[in-house]
Amino acid sequence: MYKKTFILFILISFSIILRSQEIIHIDSIKNKGNIHGYIVQAKVEDGDTIIHVNLKSIIVRPPYKFKSRRQKKRYSRLVRYVKKVYPYSVIVSEQLNDIHLHLDNYTTKKEKKIFIKRKEKELKKEFEGTLRKFTYSQGRILIKLIDRETGYTTYEVVKELKGSINAFFWQSIARLFGSNLKLEYDPKGDDKMIEDIVTRIENGEI
Repeated sequence: MYKKTFILFILISFSIILRSQEIIHIDSIKNKGNIHGYIVQAKVEDGDTIIHVNLKSIIVRPPYKFKSRRQKKRYSRLVRYVKKVYPYSVIVSEQLNDIHLHLDNYTTKKEKKIFIKRKEKELKKEFEGTLRKFTYSQGRILIKLIDRETGYTTYEVVKELKGSINAFFWQSIARLFGSNLKLEYDPKGDDKMIEDIVTRIENGEI
């Protein structure tokens, strides 16, 4: 029970981790329900409308070379785990930026606290059922991927949003289960295999 509670907290404690997608307002378009496909940016040059799309860079990687069958098996398991938790680390990154932006609209600590509490409630309602199914190993991977996506450890995120006492408390709980909210992502060392998997996910290979 405590293990599941800890894993659930890893995400729920970030009051900011609620998916709230940006909606493009297209008030000038009628019959929006008849639109099929998606909307892209465009610019007009000499009377011609030219589609303008920013393409992201792609890192090309050769097939991963395994030193043993055991390592290959571990890689296959990591693929399943990373594919499951990686989207949540992206949500954390997006919403961390979003929360910082919206907090500027509040002037007092009380107002900011109410805002964060509301986000927590919304997050719990949307994700609690899914997060309870996360395993301990998946929780550890998520902690590292949060550092990869945000540049902050899970401990630092909790400390900023929930305060030092909460950060210390949940770090203590994590240590009891052999984990650490201060885990940092090491793409060239211990997390080299995870980095390979994430890159392939971002490239649409897996």
